[in-house]
Amino acid sequence: MNGGPFSDGANVDVDSAFARARSEHKPLFLYWGASWCPPCNQVKATLFKRLDFIERSSQFIPVYVDGDQPNAQKLGERFRVRGYPTMILFASDGAEITRLPGEIDPQQYLQVLSLGLGTGRSARATLASALGADAAKLTGEDWTLLASYAWDTDEGQLVAPDRIASTLVALAKACPTRYLPSSDRLALRAIGATAAGRGAVSVDRARALAHVRAVLDDAARARAQFDLLVQWAPVIAGALTDPGSVERQQLLERWDARLAAFAADTGLSTADRLDALATRAELQKLGDPNAPVSPALAEAIRTAAAQADRDTNDRFERQAVISSAAEALSAAGLEAESDALLKAELSRSVSPYYQMIELAVNARKRGDAMAALDWYEKAYAAAQGPATRLQWGARYVMALTELAPAQQDRLDQAVGRVIDELDPAPETFYGRNRIVLEKLGVALKAWKSAPVHEASVDRALARMDAVCQKLPAAAPERAVCRDVLRRSGPSG
Repeated sequence: MNGGPFSDGANVDVDSAFARARSEHKPLFLYWGASWCPPCNQVKATLFKRLDFIERSSQFIPVYVDGDQPNAQKLGERFRVRGYPTMILFASDGAEITRLPGEIDPQQYLQVLSLGLGTGRSARATLASALGADAAKLTGEDWTLLASYAWDTDEGQLVAPDRIASTLVALAKACPTRYLPSSDRLALRAIGATAAGRGAVSVDRARALAHVRAVLDDAARARAQFDLLVQWAPVIAGALTDPGSVERQQLLERWDARLAAFAADTGLSTADRLDALATRAELQKLGDPNAPVSPALAEAIRTAAAQADRDTNDRFERQAVISSAAEALSAAGLEAESDALLKAELSRSVSPYYQMIELAVNARKRGDAMAALDWYEKAYAAAQGPATRLQWGARYVMALTELAPAQQDRLDQAVGRVIDELDPAPETFYGRNRIVLEKLGVALKAWKSAPVHEASVDRALARMDAVCQKLPAAAPERAVCRDVLRRSGPSG
């Protein structure tokens, strides 16, 4: 891994690390990531290299688990982690204290980490108090931890996925307004979760709109929530206002001005500033889906992307920066320039197969199915690591079923290669691997609906059965392996 307190995750013994945490009476900090993941590389290049973070790491036992290391996906299922990056703080006795967000800026992150290290309570216990009779007893620090909890990577640890929205709505109502940053963050998260349909609950639309406006109109309040205002802008604006309404136009103008300020804020990372520009383009499309973005915004994105390309020399940070720059160019309708940037990066990237996937997405966006498939195929061929190769291979196969369902020979070869590469070991059939295989099975089942493809899918299932037969006879994973391509939908 690139600097900081974390060692390479290739041979980490997590149980030994927990034993050390117990013997030294220290918390354990678990970082779950992948070499190709842009946000992971952003964290590596910024937060983990900060001197104050490195100094603070003496207070905990650091453990890095790369999703491609042996047994990583089984560990992922054990700790309920799926998305990269996920960062969890455990007490010395192994109890989970909190999940830490990776999207806020490093200074805010360090504040939350310090609170997590200093608290004697878990997020679960604090949540129970917040939703119960003891809410009035919670401190500002308690509310900060709840508001800054990584709800997007909870994976059912605190609440079931379909209760995320209702929980956030309840927390937003319970949080005292004197803790303004936490109150704002919980309110925005509640609005975003309900708008995204993460549970059967709604918010007062007029009240929510007034709250969003108040945050956008106050520079300090908005800056404290920049990650949410960038990430959730189209969803929230689309949910709180009607198409063509005066309210929508006014909200979009406010939001655009705030995003422009974020894009000019040198206190934010280069990737964050580019993401703010991309969201400006998305909001302009929300105002008029058929209109191109304004020439001024297109030029601002073009200029920012070129400067980021010139100025970003750290190879890990580039993985995040170039991805953000390419996405911003694409959002502005500058697909050719996005492609050119990604192609130029292939020889420099720490994980060029990720840029190849982005090139495939660009090709799909412009309706060039054959170019998309070629990039998916190249990405699979270049991918490194067993979990990554499975994910990239399945993505290629699923793209074939969607974009070129008649290319039976090509699909036969691709799905056969993906299955034959599976390591016939019990730990293969956990976590993201299991979910990817289930999604692949759903895609093959849909493709099989055409009678001409039935024999191909039956051959794939037989091939999978042959892999499963290599597992130990008593291994419970045998049943998972045999059923994983036959399920009607992903179980995770």
